[in-house]
Amino acid sequence: MKRGEDGPRDPLEFDVIVVGYGAAGACAAIEAADRGARVLVIDRAYGGGASALSGGVVYAGGGTPYQRSAGYDDPVDEMYRYLAHEIGDAVSSETLRRFCDTSVDMIAWLESQGVRFADGVPEYKTSYPTDKHYLYYSGNEKAHPYPEISVPAPRGHRALAKGLSSGKAMWAALAASAAAKGVESITAARVEELVLDGSRVVGVRFRSLSSEARGASRHRRLLTWGGKIGNWMPPIGRLFNDRADALWERRAQPHTARAEAVILAAGGFIHNSQWVREHAPQFVDISPLGTPGDDGAGIRLGQAVGAATGKMGNVTAWRFLTPPSALLEGVAIGQDGTRIANEDLYGAAHGDVMMRHHDGRGWLVCDSSTWRRARSQLRTQTQSFQLLQLIPLFLFGHSRAATLTSLAAKIGVDSAGLRSSVDAYNFGLRSKLGDPFHKAPEYCAPIERAPFYAIDISARNVMYYPLPGLTLGGLLVDERTGAVLREDGTSIDGLYAAGRNAVGICANGYVSGLSLADCVFSGRRAGEHALPPARFPFAH
Repeated sequence: MKRGEDGPRDPLEFDVIVVGYGAAGACAAIEAADRGARVLVIDRAYGGGASALSGGVVYAGGGTPYQRSAGYDDPVDEMYRYLAHEIGDAVSSETLRRFCDTSVDMIAWLESQGVRFADGVPEYKTSYPTDKHYLYYSGNEKAHPYPEISVPAPRGHRALAKGLSSGKAMWAALAASAAAKGVESITAARVEELVLDGSRVVGVRFRSLSSEARGASRHRRLLTWGGKIGNWMPPIGRLFNDRADALWERRAQPHTARAEAVILAAGGFIHNSQWVREHAPQFVDISPLGTPGDDGAGIRLGQAVGAATGKMGNVTAWRFLTPPSALLEGVAIGQDGTRIANEDLYGAAHGDVMMRHHDGRGWLVCDSSTWRRARSQLRTQTQSFQLLQLIPLFLFGHSRAATLTSLAAKIGVDSAGLRSSVDAYNFGLRSKLGDPFHKAPEYCAPIERAPFYAIDISARNVMYYPLPGLTLGGLLVDERTGAVLREDGTSIDGLYAAGRNAVGICANGYVSGLSLADCVFSGRRAGEHALPPARFPFAH
């Protein structure tokens, strides 16, 4: 409580409280602080969340400096047309237009917070570029049917850093900017309840592990290792995280913090297996991508005070077939031997078809010529983390046979279906009609030279080749302000949501960079509207 207008404040009284300190939380905190608010961020771990573990790719277009430097004009209307087809009804056309219209400004804003970008577009298709390239086609822009809808342009802006540390570098810059603006943070803390005054949210109750508490340093080490390992080897990462949780439960102490507004930015719920089974049962076998904090806790806080949810069944599953890009010359088939989709689709789009229409089972089939080309590209087209997955695949993690019939028997798919798919593919290439699934010509090569190879691309797979994914649904929000909504469409006073806690731009489908871009967009929106302008007349 305040002790008088000019007197000292209670140390746990703020203007805005942000729950979760990933990209969405950091952007919300910065925006609120820029408007003069005293901001507290409460984070379950030690900051960063899934954003810091990500590839640090921000989807942006409309003629950013890096697009123009690389020779791409990319009018805003082209970006809008592409995304309108990609996201469907995830948000209104007005919100999508605002997102596209402010895309160039978003990159400039991130740079003003210390995030760095660069250009350099790879000449081949990849799921994540090497350190020579920081701008790339991060979605379906060049894959059928999208070039018929809008002019393709590279819009994946990767934060400047080495390897897979781009996400960490981006979040570190945002956190440093927030700290410089006076944003305070409490880490190793879990918000367990929202505080209400009538129907208005006025604070949070949480438990936290003090940095001086016994075992605090060990808790941080356990979470760090669990985060590093968990996305690639979930069972091992879970061991570290479980030990950290047990330590936290023994030592954490209760607290209450009050504020005029609370912003929920605590991530999705991919680590809540019960919710995934309930809302998206087709996706129970995918590997959770994120942190243990992505367990739906923020969404649950909103539901407890009457918030409505949407798009909860939408989950993205990433089965990237490249790098190496030569593998796109193969055909991806389901258990019955039929094609899944055109192989040059973005990995999440291809994975979605496999999960929803092929029971999460699939194989990539190619011939010896394609296999040799793919092997030759391993060193030039891959990051180290990609190479660690691909080396086992090329050494022993594949099936090989002298004929397609014997290959079908080895991998357990319908032989006639596989033969029919390959025959139709080869006929289209030889007859000049093209691939019946409209794969881009540069990724088409006949499958005819023995031996033949197959890679299991299914959801249930070996540890070194997981099928990762994350949830896309969340709390319904007012698209103008980020205020959390009830089922009847009215807003809950004092409560806002952003990032994967909220239904947003990428709630229907995913392309690389769109989730981080939405975290920036929705985080800033919530931070801007959490308090009325009259409350802080010196806002800037």
